[in-house]
Amino acid sequence: MLTLYLTNFPLLWHQTAPLKVKESSKPFSCTVCAKSFGHKSNLQLHMRTHTGEKPFSCSVCDKSFSLKSHLQGHMKTHTGEKPFSCSVCDKSFSRKSRLQGHMKTHTGEKPFSCSVCDKSFSLKSHVQGHMKTHTGEKPFSCSLCDKSFGYKHALQLHMRTHTGEKPFSCSVCDKRFIQKGPLHIHMKSHTGEKPFSCSLCDKSFGYKHSLQLHMITHTGEKPFSCTVCAKSFGHKSNLQLHMRTHTGEKPFSCSVCDKSFSLKSHLQGHMKTHTGEKPLSVRSPAAPAMCQSILEQDTEPQIAPDAQHLCVNVFE
Repeated sequence: MLTLYLTNFPLLWHQTAPLKVKESSKPFSCTVCAKSFGHKSNLQLHMRTHTGEKPFSCSVCDKSFSLKSHLQGHMKTHTGEKPFSCSVCDKSFSRKSRLQGHMKTHTGEKPFSCSVCDKSFSLKSHVQGHMKTHTGEKPFSCSLCDKSFGYKHALQLHMRTHTGEKPFSCSVCDKRFIQKGPLHIHMKSHTGEKPFSCSLCDKSFGYKHSLQLHMITHTGEKPFSCTVCAKSFGHKSNLQLHMRTHTGEKPFSCSVCDKSFSLKSHLQGHMKTHTGEKPLSVRSPAAPAMCQSILEQDTEPQIAPDAQHLCVNVFE
């Protein structure tokens, strides 16, 4: 019995040893935040998130990265290499992690929930970004105007409004776009594709947002109310435009004279007074019909159907 005990002793010790190892499996702690790591090298890599150190630079553009693997992934944006393909649709990705995130759009899986509201997200980064809508945090500021953004990517897109950069071109006509999404939407104007149908009437639309705007004509819902007056709106963007009538904000300035306008469409109409082209006034018989046709267009609207009537003669 004694021999058996001694023979099995190492096995018994081996079975209980991992418990002791687990207690001290992350002995390297960050002095800035509460994270701990099992290896010193991992802590050193983590510290770059605090110091901002990015030692790996792209040889094609001016971007730098904190990790070599991130640089390697970035280089695929220059080569166009996308080795990871979706088995459900025809999309391909440069990184395996992006394919894994994309697959959730097919399965509908949304494992990351907001702790404030009832929204859920397929990616952790999406819920982290969503939380900024509750905190109001906008750490990325434009160096040319007073706008700030919750995401670095949003700031990068905004900068194109200053530089005029439009890298996405239509393969059918000569139109160009700041983002890839609007290009996809525009392509439907060539293909005539309208996969989103109204359940109450016979109208169909090229994309989901148009259908959502259209549904308001049936429901009459106006959940966004002005805190200054009694007006309500079907869309938040329309409320934001309306608020300019109270604040006096006129962000669209004429490049010829010193006039400014609260809406881009008003500036565009005003510019015709310099070119000699006559804008439609509310007295024009064609004005109401034109407004109605604009509202019924199946394109990405800048102003939703419940916005203020824009055919008024405000350009004189």
